[in-house]
Amino acid sequence: MSAEGLAEATTRMRAHGEHERSVRAFEHNYAILEEVLATGAGGVIPESSIEPLTDVPTLDGVQFTAAELSTALAQVAVVKLNGGLGTSMGISGPKSALPIKDGLTFLDVICRQVLALRDEHDVDLPLILMNSFRTQDASQEILARYPDLLVDGLPLSFLQSAEPKLREDDLAPVDWPADPELEWCPPGHGDVYLALSNSGALKTLLDKGFRYVFLSNADNLGATCDPRIAAWLLAGDVPYLAEVCERTANDRKGGHLAVRKSDGRLVLRDSAMVAPGEDHFFQDTTRYSTFHANNLWVDLHVIDRLLDESEARGEVGLGLPVIVNRKTVDPSDSSSTPVIQIETGMGTAIERIEGSRAIHVPRDRFRPVKTTNELLLVRSDIFALAADSSVVSVIDHPEPYVDLSAPYKLVPHFEERFAHGVPSMKQATSLRVTGDVSFGAGVVCVGDVVVDGATTPVVAAGTHLGPSPDPHLDSHLDTHLDSHPGTGA
Repeated sequence: MSAEGLAEATTRMRAHGEHERSVRAFEHNYAILEEVLATGAGGVIPESSIEPLTDVPTLDGVQFTAAELSTALAQVAVVKLNGGLGTSMGISGPKSALPIKDGLTFLDVICRQVLALRDEHDVDLPLILMNSFRTQDASQEILARYPDLLVDGLPLSFLQSAEPKLREDDLAPVDWPADPELEWCPPGHGDVYLALSNSGALKTLLDKGFRYVFLSNADNLGATCDPRIAAWLLAGDVPYLAEVCERTANDRKGGHLAVRKSDGRLVLRDSAMVAPGEDHFFQDTTRYSTFHANNLWVDLHVIDRLLDESEARGEVGLGLPVIVNRKTVDPSDSSSTPVIQIETGMGTAIERIEGSRAIHVPRDRFRPVKTTNELLLVRSDIFALAADSSVVSVIDHPEPYVDLSAPYKLVPHFEERFAHGVPSMKQATSLRVTGDVSFGAGVVCVGDVVVDGATTPVVAAGTHLGPSPDPHLDSHLDTHLDSHPGTGA
């Protein structure tokens, strides 16, 4: 009943007040979804069709004057993707409203970063959030703490569109009377280009002389609006730029850029796009030495032109590859109705724009918090907020590996077990917690630490865990020297 399902879905979208172009984009993607489900071949990028991306430029040795940096930054607007609820971490509101460092939320840190850049370069750098219908109100409350953020004539946010979740069995819109809001979902962050246009924000930015938007996830604390990259873009007249970072074993399942043999265009290949039997190529960190950080710099004039050209052809949007996201209608209830969410990713626009480039940036520009392992690290004493609110490491050795067991997966449970703060990690190389353990205040981890909840359900305040020069401080807890590089991502 896919035809009936599509008709019902678009009827609901129009009744919901969605922009007509968003409805048409959904119709287009729905047809692709049917084809993908029928053939099982949608979105695959065979290894034989691409070559590794090599010789990616960096900013090493590139110098700009203070005037050049300010001139470039004055032509950029910051757009943060802020539609996520963080349901996988057990967060009920916007993920960006989670306190992340020194009592400040993601959004607090982002606002302070933008205001610091304004002060340093004497420019009106706009901050605009792309919210979903479920994050708008709570996010606006946090932004209200920073009245100086407003730039005359520009919004602080715009809404991405909403579309029905589809029943997996018949592709009809799902019904969920227990919480009707759960019947809806955003169509992935690839919606940012169309949503910018639909909201009027794209035209307003162009009218005010802005050329670029810097796009990044709100949960990536390293993604600051670097004026050096802005100046590099202007100097090279680059229409689209993707940031990539050095790929390690911990990133082998992350998406990477490659060069399409047929036309030389850059393409983004995620794990879902790997052809059967070719995963060993995808995870080869020597062959594909960088990963896609989802920090993008996009020329607004180019996006405006491509959207106009699409309309002239009777199409809508940028025609980005469709992602089939399988979930349950209530993400917190695995027994609820299985659904499909039709999504697109903003990074796949790289293949649509001629002249797109990549730039190799330091790892500190990729500081996401998607698990409680990463939350512990960011909250620990190995990171600090600098005067400009950038998140900086205070250690000169690799970050410790963190592996917390199931009782810590959700933020509320994590908070209960670290009610007095997370341990000191400056001297740690790894921390593994098995079972259910509560930590007191002032716990210090040294070297490689394993804590087993079966024998130690509580770590007392002030306990030193792991190797210690003072034998009287040695803990009775189970520790070992099985070091593991990486960040526990």
